[in-house]
Amino acid sequence: MIRIANEFLNEMGERIQNKRKRLRLSQEALAEMAEISKQTVSRAENGQRELGAQNVAKLAKALEMSTDFLLTGERTDNDLLKLDERLKKLTERQYQFLEELIRNFIEMCEDGAV
Repeated sequence: MIRIANEFLNEMGERIQNKRKRLRLSQEALAEMAEISKQTVSRAENGQRELGAQNVAKLAKALEMSTDFLLTGERTDNDLLKLDERLKKLTERQYQFLEELIRNFIEMCEDGAV
């Protein structure tokens, strides 16, 4: 039972750290955005601390991901809605560029290149 809990915390910590780094945020910056302590961020990333529901929600919002993905690593409709909100902010030219990138990426995946 403890092994499962540790594995869960470690996997969640990896998701937090990976997304924080993709957003180019320091632990301090993430902590400030989420209105939690840097120590809480550090312990969460290292799988050393269980997070309460309020801190999970704050971190998910700051990291622009759903609480479902933060907790389980599984994408949900909420994740797609968050992406959709960001896509709507693109200009037509930016959207077309992104669409072409995605099309090429999917073709590469289908061809086994990625």
